Amino acid sequence: MSAINEFSSAVRTRRADMGLTQTALAGLSGLSRATINQLENGTLQDLSLKRVARLLGVLGLSVHVTAPRAKSQRPPAPQRSALDLAAGTASVSYRTVISAEQLREVFRSKVAPDELRPHLSTLLDEAPMSLLASAVEELHAALGVERTQIWKQMRDLARQFKTSRPLWL
Repeated sequence: MSAINEFSSAVRTRRADMGLTQTALAGLSGLSRATINQLENGTLQDLSLKRVARLLGVLGLSVHVTAPRAKSQRPPAPQRSALDLAAGTASVSYRTVISAEQLREVFRSKVAPDELRPHLSTLLDEAPMSLLASAVEELHAALGVERTQIWKQMRDLARQFKTSRPLWL
């Protein structure tokens, strides 16, 4: 599969998982609906890196470039789980800290305890989209819940908390 086809497929899949229409994604990314449609259908002739970056930012996706002659490097440091990072992000402004397990339980049970609502609101309003997308992937793997359902839960919680992020409106 060519790079453009992989990119088109990734955009289409993530947009659908997030429950966004092409029109909504266009509005959030500053692109036209026709551009999103052409991209998803593989008929788009050109898209600047600046426009690609905006689109990827909205969807929480990224592009990786491999160096042609990579130098030998030390092994990467162990990565914290996406839920650990999300819990840390949600807790940054609060005296009490939410744990990754509490976050997992919210999405497993579909219940947001009152004491965690400020943390969840902060997470949904301020966390980088790439972190939310990684958390969705981790929750999908851990709980066996469809990605579309997790994104829907996030959207429902964000609306309940009246967050200001345009993605959730």
